[in-house]
Amino acid sequence: MRMQTEPAAPRPWLAFACLGLSMSLVGSYVALSKPMVVVFPVFLLAWLRFGIGALAMAGWLKPAPGEAPMTPSTRAWVFMESLLGNFLFSICMLFGVRLTSAVAAGIIMAAIPAAVALLSRLFLKERLSPATLAAVACAALGIGLMGLTKPEGPAAGGDATALRWLGNALVFAAVLCEAAYAVIGKRLTGVLGAKRISALINLWGLALVTPLGLWSAWRFDFGAVAAPIWILLLFYGLAASVWTVWLWMTGLRTVPASQAGVFTVMLPVSACLVGVGLLGETLQPLQLLALAVSLLGVVLATRPVRPSVPAARR
Repeated sequence: MRMQTEPAAPRPWLAFACLGLSMSLVGSYVALSKPMVVVFPVFLLAWLRFGIGALAMAGWLKPAPGEAPMTPSTRAWVFMESLLGNFLFSICMLFGVRLTSAVAAGIIMAAIPAAVALLSRLFLKERLSPATLAAVACAALGIGLMGLTKPEGPAAGGDATALRWLGNALVFAAVLCEAAYAVIGKRLTGVLGAKRISALINLWGLALVTPLGLWSAWRFDFGAVAAPIWILLLFYGLAASVWTVWLWMTGLRTVPASQAGVFTVMLPVSACLVGVGLLGETLQPLQLLALAVSLLGVVLATRPVRPSVPAARR
């Protein structure tokens, strides 16, 4: 008899809530990382984030009762999940946000749903329903509308335009990492519990960034960091390493990766709202329209599907 490693998978509406809340938290810490990268070197910030997560999830590393031992293949996928979805995503995102604005980062990250759907089709062989395709189209239309506006928020020093383009390119690289994270995560949720996945990939992220983090910390003046930044760092570490990963993996146990990918539109929505509401950036009317179109994609992806009624026999 097969034993469950964790409680039964959540109901669809609860899974949708987990996915939406996860991506909303990601968007908020993407935007709030803007003031932190001004204070901390990028590699040091990433190292502190993974360190906070490792302390918070130390008890999650043990396998759940009845969970089968990890195979070499599963170990390899856990490493790839951390390399792409934790380590490279964090580095590309932090360097990118440092060179561009939080609103611009949110605009670019609206491309995540389309990337997730494409990778899900290619690697997981998931069928893309008409509703999912329409939702992906809404996300693509949203980023197209965003592209018609001129991003604001100058980069610091040098040629501002060139640096902004570099920052945008790094954020787009983070988009590809996030899409791979969603697809690989769907594969892992079939063999490991959400808590253990969260703890394992965070631990790999800590191991990968530790040499660069120690090098950055060697000459850093920790005493010069103000108290509010430390509080923000604690939120960032817990949100990025613990809450968002667990919520995402929990939702993925029920929802196909291609459909779950649509919920990543909550990332740019949250990032833009935090950028405007807390960081004082501007959001143009056309950008508001783009966000509304992206949210329409969420509605299309989550609408209930009526079961087909079998035809009566004659």
